[in-house]
Amino acid sequence: MPAKKAASPAKPAATAAKRAPSTAKRPVGITDTTLRDGHQSLLATRMKTEDMLPIAEQMDRVGFHSLEVWGGATFDTCLRFLNEDPWERLRSLRKAFQRTKLQMLLRGQNLVGYKHYPDDVVEAFVKKAVGNGIDILRIFDALNDVRNMEKAIAVGRKAKAHIQGTISYTISPVHGVEANVTMAKRLADLGADSICVKDMAGILTPSAAVDLVTELKKAVGLPIQVHAHYTSGMAAMTYLKAIEAGADVIDTAMSPLALGTSQPATETMVATLSGTRYDTGLDLGLLSEIAEYFKAVRGRYSQFDVAGSTVDTNVLMYQIPGGMISNFVSQLKQQNALDKLPQVLQEVPRVRKDLGYPPLVTPTSQIVGTQAVLNVLMGERYKMVASEVKAYVRGLYGRPPGKVDPAISKLIIGDEKPITHRPADDIPPGLAEAKKEIAPLMEKEEDVLSYALFPPNARKFFEERMAAKTGTDQRLVEEARKESKAGYYPA
Repeated sequence: MPAKKAASPAKPAATAAKRAPSTAKRPVGITDTTLRDGHQSLLATRMKTEDMLPIAEQMDRVGFHSLEVWGGATFDTCLRFLNEDPWERLRSLRKAFQRTKLQMLLRGQNLVGYKHYPDDVVEAFVKKAVGNGIDILRIFDALNDVRNMEKAIAVGRKAKAHIQGTISYTISPVHGVEANVTMAKRLADLGADSICVKDMAGILTPSAAVDLVTELKKAVGLPIQVHAHYTSGMAAMTYLKAIEAGADVIDTAMSPLALGTSQPATETMVATLSGTRYDTGLDLGLLSEIAEYFKAVRGRYSQFDVAGSTVDTNVLMYQIPGGMISNFVSQLKQQNALDKLPQVLQEVPRVRKDLGYPPLVTPTSQIVGTQAVLNVLMGERYKMVASEVKAYVRGLYGRPPGKVDPAISKLIIGDEKPITHRPADDIPPGLAEAKKEIAPLMEKEEDVLSYALFPPNARKFFEERMAAKTGTDQRLVEEARKESKAGYYPA
């Protein structure tokens, strides 16, 4: 008979304890996005303030880590489509939410717009956002170019806001855990109070979340928040594994405005974590009442509702956020070319590779998407080039994550050399000129910022506001036009 194998020596108690999984309670925070990303993802950002305020008292009692209520596309949509002052929305929400921190999404040097703004506009905007009620600034850049985030971070810190430095998550040969950790360290050095992993396309897998969150926690020692869209069907699983790896906060939306291209449902994640060491402590009964309210609200926006399949696995192949596909459908319909959608979806990764693998988030998603459509419709790649693509290749949006294909660069901008410095360094101050142009219609300081960001839309809103208050609208509007900077109005 073979000799018995010698017994392994007993492990020291301290070592065994060290290796055993921790059972200490670590409640996870919930940021509810219903009032911003939830309806931006599913209702074209059309929810009005009047549908937010009636439920505010109940939401304020829940005990959320924060509520995302402003930024992203909400500012633009208020002015352009809802005839609302976005600043008044923020003030109303701040008054309604006495207990809960309010959060916004800020696109770095792009603020809440689609281009870089001057430093004086960025500074004034961030100060006013915090002054009017924002507690947490989630700041990101579409290219993960930290230079485009520095100004907003510095001003936000000075204004005593919580700064959440944000990584736009994507997958490519030039992106990975190491690159993301390096970026997080830079954000921490700039004074970020927490780090957010922003997975706008829903492509962060559970296993990748474990690797990334584990390394981020080791590297920066800051709270880690994970924001993911449900588009691919993985986000809830990804959240659970991220939490087990050390994530401190997750983003969810109330169930009537969750799933699809929105976030996982708040109630589902609260129930999933209930009774575990990650128990959120939130009341499912109260959440159920709030969900009933939003069921009725969603029904009032049926004309904008993008309800359909809750899962689109195409995103795993093309990394295209749901909003981009909607835009493609709209653009192709206008050209009677909807049958070319499969070709456009295949062209997007090729354009993205040509341009150095930018993450597909506003505004780079529009830049890449528009060029992909043009390439397909023209029947020849880069036969027609969008002006935004030219600006991108020139470096005017920031430093591409990877190298732009030299042959494509030559095709687009010839022998011109892209800039290598921070793009905003070339933008002259804009606040004084904006104030001069809008002075006849201005009622408060924030009006100047609305106009500096979206001149035509803000001006139209201010004119209609004046008309509503005076009753002799056309004459006063015409007088205001004459007093404004000559030549601004189109004939």
